[in-house]
Amino acid sequence: MVDQEIGWIAAIIIGGIAGWLAEQFMKSDMGLLMNIVLGIVGAAIASAILSFFGIVLGGWIGYLILGFIGACLLIWIVRAIRGRTA
Repeated sequence: MVDQEIGWIAAIIIGGIAGWLAEQFMKSDMGLLMNIVLGIVGAAIASAILSFFGIVLGGWIGYLILGFIGACLLIWIVRAIRGRTA
């Protein structure tokens, strides 16, 4: 079985979509750049967490799912931290 990797341009596009989906799901308001960052960083974080449990997702769809999960997690963490300091 061959592990599929995506390129940088695809990572930016999929990260933007994942970040936008997480933004809509979490009812947050961020810009395009933040959506891309959330999607890419979220995918890396979710991939690390899930691989610890032996779950590995690859390819475009896997990256989108991981980006969505990770971005939602990041939005939740930021809201929890802001709630304590505000």
